[in-house]
Amino acid sequence: MTREPAERAGPPRRARAGDLVAYATGSVGMGVWVTVPGLLLLYFLTHTLGVSPFLAGLTLLVPKIVDALVHPLLGSLSDRQARRDGHRRSMLRWGLLLALAMAALFTVPAGLAGPGAALWVGGWYIAGNLLFACFQVPYLTTPSDLRIGYHERTRVFMFRMLFLTLGLLASGVAAPALVASGSRGDYSLMAVVLAVGMAVSGVAGLAGVRRLTGRCGFRPPGAHAHSVLGDLRVAGRDRDFRALVLSYFFTGTTTHLFLAALPFYTRYVFGDSGLTPVFMGGFLAPAVIAGPGWLWLSRRIGKQRGLLLAQGAFIAGSLGLLLGGTAGTAFTVLVVVALGTAFAGLQLLAFSMVPDAVAAAETRGTARAGAYTGVWTATEATGTAAGPYVYSAVLALGGFLSTTEGHLVAQPDSALTALLLGFTVLPAALMAVAVAFQRRCGLDGAAER
Repeated sequence: MTREPAERAGPPRRARAGDLVAYATGSVGMGVWVTVPGLLLLYFLTHTLGVSPFLAGLTLLVPKIVDALVHPLLGSLSDRQARRDGHRRSMLRWGLLLALAMAALFTVPAGLAGPGAALWVGGWYIAGNLLFACFQVPYLTTPSDLRIGYHERTRVFMFRMLFLTLGLLASGVAAPALVASGSRGDYSLMAVVLAVGMAVSGVAGLAGVRRLTGRCGFRPPGAHAHSVLGDLRVAGRDRDFRALVLSYFFTGTTTHLFLAALPFYTRYVFGDSGLTPVFMGGFLAPAVIAGPGWLWLSRRIGKQRGLLLAQGAFIAGSLGLLLGGTAGTAFTVLVVVALGTAFAGLQLLAFSMVPDAVAAAETRGTARAGAYTGVWTATEATGTAAGPYVYSAVLALGGFLSTTEGHLVAQPDSALTALLLGFTVLPAALMAVAVAFQRRCGLDGAAER
């Protein structure tokens, strides 16, 4: 069993369940932003706005590149604010405006289609991603700031992952159902409804951060300032953190490819777009209850082994989807449920290892929690963009034909083959790369020393 390291001064503290619930509620809105654009934007662009797959992929990729470049800067800025103010809530408040960007993202003016519509969506996607980063970076740094121990950090992230998954599940099922007609008006209504929930979630999460730091204590970064480049160099030289980050990049690319490709899979493999919310429910529902199981497993075999197990299960499940069209809906739902269970482990264990990396760096005198979180969230942002972009590139290579709302076109056989292999074999290959990097991570070994 993994022992808790003695990296903290004094006995580690334990967070109250009520404070964790308030904190974790902030993840509901984050789940909406992660899920809905990742699930629907590529399909929205190619099937409602008449944007070509290649341009649609760029529309999703470029905002995320901008986003990824900004995250390390926000991480260092968050550290500076924490040293100055004794908390990170100033930046969090800016993130509450994300709800406005969500509503605008899917409310495309009626006169815009093709490149013009892509420009509108891309501009609001950039704005939304920046606001999301303002919330995400200080929010995810909170467990590293608290005076808690190794297993308590996993407990904090278990609550966070539970509520994140609730946000993923609610939006992943509701959003496709609300836009079943494919009309612009339905997309706009869906975005406004979800934006209201995001605003409420953000306010609750902000209150939860305040309550957690009041209960468990706040550990501000070192008193001396650092440059952004200096922070990046410190994080990059951390061998275990570097392996974790590279592994999560390929993991994030894989899971967001899954989200972007699912509507295509249900529409063209099963011939029924109505199965998208069904499969999303099958994917995310088990993740709601799987978190405690992964926590239990990590206490017995360690986070590293548990994460590798989750990655291996996702590889097997991705390949199993190859049989979906012939094996039937029930078989596919079972495979998707297994993928969702693995997804819960991928998220919980990877995220809970970030504060472990910060704690290990603290023993070396190089801990910069905001900077590490900035690098981590930049990696996550890059993975969320790379997944849909890679899938859109596969569609473009296969000759996939875009269309506008209310119009159907017959796809060539090459496009149908591309969208199937891009949803099954390609994710398995990407996750295998994630496993290769994760095997190099020694954070659990460092915790045991």
